[in-house]
Amino acid sequence: MSHTMHLKRTSPLLAALLAGCAFGPPPLPESPPLAAAPLAIPSAQTSAPPQWPQPQWWRGYDEPMLDQLIGQALAGAPGINTAEARFGAARQNVRAAAAAAGVKVDAEASYQRLRISENGLLPTQFLGFNQYGQADVGIRARYDFDWWGRKRALIESAQDAAMASAAETQATALALAAAIAESWFGWQADTARIGLLDQQLTALERSLLLAQRREQAGLDRGDGTPRLRQAQAIVRELRAQLAGSRHLRRLQIAALLGVAEPSLPAFEARPLPAVEARWPADAGLDLVARRPDIAASRWRIEAARRDLDAVRAEYYPDISIQALAGLSSIELGKLFEASSAVPSLGAALHLPLYDGLRNARHDVAAARLAGVITQYNQTVVDAAREVAAAAAMILQAQTQRSQRDEVLTAAEQLLRLAQARERAGLTGALPEIDAQLALLREQDTRVLLDQAALVADIQLQEALGGGYQYTAETP
Repeated sequence: MSHTMHLKRTSPLLAALLAGCAFGPPPLPESPPLAAAPLAIPSAQTSAPPQWPQPQWWRGYDEPMLDQLIGQALAGAPGINTAEARFGAARQNVRAAAAAAGVKVDAEASYQRLRISENGLLPTQFLGFNQYGQADVGIRARYDFDWWGRKRALIESAQDAAMASAAETQATALALAAAIAESWFGWQADTARIGLLDQQLTALERSLLLAQRREQAGLDRGDGTPRLRQAQAIVRELRAQLAGSRHLRRLQIAALLGVAEPSLPAFEARPLPAVEARWPADAGLDLVARRPDIAASRWRIEAARRDLDAVRAEYYPDISIQALAGLSSIELGKLFEASSAVPSLGAALHLPLYDGLRNARHDVAAARLAGVITQYNQTVVDAAREVAAAAAMILQAQTQRSQRDEVLTAAEQLLRLAQARERAGLTGALPEIDAQLALLREQDTRVLLDQAALVADIQLQEALGGGYQYTAETP
């Protein structure tokens, strides 16, 4: 129950009530501690000094079309617009909280036509009338003293929520850029593999013609033709799958940009860029300050703390001052005369005694604070895991590519030897075709490894925050 009293009625009872309220809010529950990034990644073996991602990290791949697509997405993709709308709403909440903390001034004006009962306390015979008009005009001002910082806490909570929304917008932009980059290089990898499969089909067709001629000449028993036709069918099936995957990549990019697929520009096939195993040596220390999702979680913690402070401030007495400068008259013509003035000035004390709903809101605010701290800790752990996983994937892809380079070099040498033997008339064309097919399969595997390394590098750029830098002033 809440009780409001005027200061002019202060009594020993009021003093006793104030003493009873001196205990204030209940003790703060113990909150979970904030976690640090448990990051343990191997050292990157590279001659170039590793650096944190730059804000436009995708430009490092030297892909003009990718730059254009990401720039278009960040300029107005649906996901960005949604995130910016949340940020705009959060900023308006800051304005609303600040406005609620100021002086309230209201203008009032009214006119009433009243009739007095002839059977009331004052008979109309003595008054000489039974109807009259009542006109009132005034300006009322009210100011609540923020002794315990409740309104200040609400303003700071709204500001922290706005900062969290801004950081979430950056996280959305980072995820959007990473998704477009993955789809772009996926399209390039599919295109490169389709080209290699077309070369395989050409080589298999040559091999099939030679096998048919040998069978017609009675040199082979005829089992080579079905085997080659089966190989062609397998390659055609894989090519169809890659063609569908390549079209799906364009559809994904169009969806991320919020446009129809036909409106996308024509994509030009380009070799996949090479990536190195590079990451900052101080990633474990600075990861918390470099990830927008971690920064957003941290701002959510601050907002929850301010909300809890605002609820706790409600346990203390509140004093407000009210002033009225008004005019009142039963004769409209005399309303604006000095004798019609009815000024007033007063102060009120709001003394909280017991409020079960307030206690419940305090518990909810405390639980919410513990919850956002738990979410923050989980975000930090997940971020460290993502960085370590991306780094491990890059190292694995780099190791596999080094080993595959040896196999690829050997396949190229075998092809050159087979071609030399054929030119010298020592063998027919079949050994050269088989060596060519083996080389094409190794090149296809190399494309897959290059794509895996690029995907891991993109994921690492995203895991490291994509150039985001947390500060106390700007998210």
